[in-house]
Amino acid sequence: MNHLYTTRVTAIGGRNGTIRSDDGLLDLALAMPRELGGRGGATNPEQLFAAGYAACFENAVIHVTRGQADKVRDSDITVACSVGLLPNGQNGFALAVELDVVIAGIDQDKAEAIVQAAHAVCPYSNAVRGNVDVKLTVAVR
Repeated sequence: MNHLYTTRVTAIGGRNGTIRSDDGLLDLALAMPRELGGRGGATNPEQLFAAGYAACFENAVIHVTRGQADKVRDSDITVACSVGLLPNGQNGFALAVELDVVIAGIDQDKAEAIVQAAHAVCPYSNAVRGNVDVKLTVAVR
């Protein structure tokens, strides 16, 4: 199968190191969050995952409305993504995700249907389905 897009990012030093994409557009220091006993002061993998998921999910909302009468524009949607790190009970860790989606200009029932459809097509949602708990909250404005 042909990829539509591929990127490559290299991490050095783990959670207290650096990450850099091959094209140099992403070049960041990482730090263990203070809540996990680290020094904080830099981004961490959970923040990066939350940022990617929020942006991708917002685009999935736009994608599913393309053929509908109730199209939504980028500026009509806000997606806030929370990513929690928790113990998995097997001496490892798991993630939990909350997506808070607000859509302007449509009613609540329509917004909920759109978000469910977006959850079915979003690559992040598809990647974590069955492995990560994802809580969806939908509101309108």
